[in-house]
Amino acid sequence: MKDFLIILREPDGRLNVHDEFEVKAHRQRMGEWFQKHIQTGNITGGSALSLKGKQIKGKDALIVNEIHRVGTEIVGGYILLKAINLNNAVAIMRSFPVYEFDGYAEIRELMTT
Repeated sequence: MKDFLIILREPDGRLNVHDEFEVKAHRQRMGEWFQKHIQTGNITGGSALSLKGKQIKGKDALIVNEIHRVGTEIVGGYILLKAINLNNAVAIMRSFPVYEFDGYAEIRELMTT
């Protein structure tokens, strides 16, 4: 099995308001998805991320008092995933509910050192 980092990007939830029922159903599907893949041993860690943070940029290590965003898009969280190969990781992540609210996942294999 190989280790992968899944970077979850999504629109800033404070800007795209969703119906309370939609949000509740979405969270339930997320919980069910996580439980399924935790039980199979594919999910080994991960977390949602807060909206608080800083960036350190450039050769002078300039500190910027905000998180990285492109337009309204932010990194919302990450998942540590075990899969046979990249195609298997993609197959697992295709059913992840983040896509329901216009989010997307970037799948990257961790390098062994």
